[in-house]
Amino acid sequence: MIDRQKLVGWCLVVGSAVFIAYILRTRLFAPGPALEKKEWLQFLGSIVVFMLGTANVRLAALRARKLERERLPK
Repeated sequence: MIDRQKLVGWCLVVGSAVFIAYILRTRLFAPGPALEKKEWLQFLGSIVVFMLGTANVRLAALRARKLERERLPK
């Protein structure tokens, strides 16, 4: 069973990656109107959420390794 912290981290990473890919594919590299300020802020916010999700996954893995070390007999 995956722990809650890792699950939330992966949800943040996947959700923000999908949004970043959408913005890049349909709005930035496709012909059409220029991006508005709101869309740039959403794009930058999704990058921040991606970084937070990645940190969350890494901290969950670090905590799991620490708990595993504590369980091992000395």
